[in-house]
Amino acid sequence: MTITLTQKENRELWAEANYNSSQQAEAEPFEILSELPTRLGKGYVRHIEVHPHLWLSILDYEYHNDFLYKIPEWDHPLQFCILLSGRIVDEYGGQLGEGYTCISGSGVQRQITLELSKTRYVGVDIHLSADLLATFFPDEAGDIPHQLHFLRKGNDSQTLLYPETTTAIQGIAQQIINCPFQRITKQMYLQTKVLELMTLQLAPILSAEDGLQPSPRLKPETIARIHLAREILLARLENPPSLLELAQIVGISDRTLQRGFQELFGTTAFSYLTNKRMEWAEQLLRQGNMTIAEVGNKIGYSHLGHFASAFKRRFGITPSQSLIGKKSFSG
Repeated sequence: MTITLTQKENRELWAEANYNSSQQAEAEPFEILSELPTRLGKGYVRHIEVHPHLWLSILDYEYHNDFLYKIPEWDHPLQFCILLSGRIVDEYGGQLGEGYTCISGSGVQRQITLELSKTRYVGVDIHLSADLLATFFPDEAGDIPHQLHFLRKGNDSQTLLYPETTTAIQGIAQQIINCPFQRITKQMYLQTKVLELMTLQLAPILSAEDGLQPSPRLKPETIARIHLAREILLARLENPPSLLELAQIVGISDRTLQRGFQELFGTTAFSYLTNKRMEWAEQLLRQGNMTIAEVGNKIGYSHLGHFASAFKRRFGITPSQSLIGKKSFSG
């Protein structure tokens, strides 16, 4: 049986399960112990503040059923995830676990559905504000190095990456889970290991950007298929295929499509589609023949608020302001 949960429902279940938890007394002063709701399975998550506003979560739990986790669009913090056991797959083809880690940049996370299995999950999860990167990895001016700006998107769509799991990453994650220290020594040890883990996940990405480890060149046939995928998106802005469907149409894997799109066009397929939709919406509003709701529906947004938010992120003004400006100019 597969259970479907919204983000709100999931949070309410966790809050209910951990109200006056009897195990909380076992935690360190800088640690919060959360038990998995019994309706979902058994196990726990330990949330540890290893530095102000830098949180490490150590998870070990097992689900009773498969389930789908529906997450709405929201402002996502910077997150680094590693699973030593279990797998999470999103509807756009991304995978965490079984060979892949995940880096979720700060910014606006699109609405997304995650698929989780009836199995045991063991891993570590790091949450922090992207601005905190300037504390640990400052440039000459004390700001975030330009190489890490892709992790801080503000009101733009977040960067979502799935670096491969290496033996070194697995080793550090295991050391974090099996930390041999207590109290302040534990906090200091985990802070060091967290920074080491973040560095290992970022290393191949930064090395490729610096030209030290260039990614393999795409084959001409693959390039042609990715260009075809872009043309399909442009032709179907009103009703685009999913990433998996698009990959099947052009005859490549969804992972190749994701990586190829980033390499050829400097953005993800989703961000490219969103930008083109917003440009189309702006043109329709300029024509002045349709209402805002009609324009939103035309480009595939059933929720007017989601359309307005995406439009403002793209152009810095709301659809209403764009439409009013057009009418004022025409008048």
